[in-house]
Amino acid sequence: MGFPRRPTVVVYNKSGNGNGDAATSPQKSTKTVEDTVVFPADDDNLCVVDPLCGGTLMKAQHLGDFMKLPKYNNPMLDDEAYGAVGHFIDPDDVVPQTVVHNINKPLSTNLFLRAGPRAQVHFHPNEVKAAIVTCGGLCPGLNTVIREVVMTLWGRYGVRKILGVKNGYRGFYAENLIELNPEVVDGIHRRGGTMLGTSRGGSVTAKIVDAIEYRGINHVYIIGGDGTQKGALAIHEEARKRGIKLAVAGIPKTIDNDVDIIDRSFGFDTAVEEAQHAINAAHVEATSTPLGVGLVKVMGRHAGFIAMHSTLSSRDVDLCLIPEVPFFMDGPGGVIEYIESKLALNNHVVIVIAEGAGQEQVQVAQSHVSGTDASGNKLLADCGLWLATDMKEKFKARGQEICLKYIDPTYMIRAVPSNAADNVYCTVLAQAAVHAAFAGYTGFMVGPVNGRHAIIPIDVATQTSSSVNPQDRMWARLMASNGQPSFAKKGGVQKKK
Repeated sequence: MGFPRRPTVVVYNKSGNGNGDAATSPQKSTKTVEDTVVFPADDDNLCVVDPLCGGTLMKAQHLGDFMKLPKYNNPMLDDEAYGAVGHFIDPDDVVPQTVVHNINKPLSTNLFLRAGPRAQVHFHPNEVKAAIVTCGGLCPGLNTVIREVVMTLWGRYGVRKILGVKNGYRGFYAENLIELNPEVVDGIHRRGGTMLGTSRGGSVTAKIVDAIEYRGINHVYIIGGDGTQKGALAIHEEARKRGIKLAVAGIPKTIDNDVDIIDRSFGFDTAVEEAQHAINAAHVEATSTPLGVGLVKVMGRHAGFIAMHSTLSSRDVDLCLIPEVPFFMDGPGGVIEYIESKLALNNHVVIVIAEGAGQEQVQVAQSHVSGTDASGNKLLADCGLWLATDMKEKFKARGQEICLKYIDPTYMIRAVPSNAADNVYCTVLAQAAVHAAFAGYTGFMVGPVNGRHAIIPIDVATQTSSSVNPQDRMWARLMASNGQPSFAKKGGVQKKK
């Protein structure tokens, strides 16, 4: 018994080719699908006829879905970097969200359109007036993304009207916009922060779209996290309601790495690398004194990715505490008992805690913290300070004076420029956003899905957020590496929803 044939998929287009082109009759194309790539079963524009294939195409909205668009050859057809070697994406190429499947089960996964330059575009460079805005907290790589959006618009597509929006969303209607060009953005990738400034909140959709319409802007590149991208979706929906030809492109930014669907967010690699400096300092302090305890708090409101990856890459961390894994302090099998055993064995211990870990216990021990910040994020109590105080008191009650050093490198980490890996990643993200906007897509964000960059509808990406799955092998790898217990006695390990 051999392998089954690769399925032949017939794609019918009811209203055109799915990129805004009109058609008076269904068009038919036949192609062979590689192993795990599957095509949509039902979609407003696409019908798939093949019993061997499953999956759902999560197609970003296209301006051609609600207005008639002109077509132009991509200016990069004459670009020696692209046109000469044919680096253009087949508009029917998709990226599967899940690539691991059981051979005995039918294939079923979400699919996203592959990102990259199309041979045909729906904006002429002379008509494009682009705006770039950064929102929310700082993150390594912001300036790199700004630079690469400008360089791609200017150098690859020939756009000469590029504006920078100052200080977040409110800058659309409360600030003067600045002109951007290659000379203005030259060298900004070497600096941390954002040359445009940023702020939280200020997303008054109607006022933003009024300003966009008044200024004649038709490309908006919005760099920010979950709340920012929800704001981008609102801008897209308002522009669609008004019938404005506006491509709204989201570039996801969150240092916590909690954007759903994509493999990782930019700045995360840099954050993990920078956290090593704090962990190394904590280790030096802890090993230089009797009963030394080095405690490092890193970012991670609801997702412990930075803490987990920093622990795995350090090898000096004895205990990692994250929001997704409950822990208890006292009694057999608790945190205090474990720390006591490590101190007895090694005379020192190094602990990394994510800022959102143990909040229920912190709220009980400290004054109750309530309310939200300007972005709508729930305010957190300082779990690092609580843990430091709690440990000192409990070991003192046991007749042991620990020498504890508490390090909080949060603002140092997020203010640095991006490292080499993030610089490359930011370049690809920025270029993918510009390509998709020129191709007529809107209300989307870009990012890698299983190693391939994709165009992802914002409303799909912001439905949920990503977090560490304690049942996943990465958390098991951490426990195997540093030997920490699960602390599952009281309540057990939290399951991923």
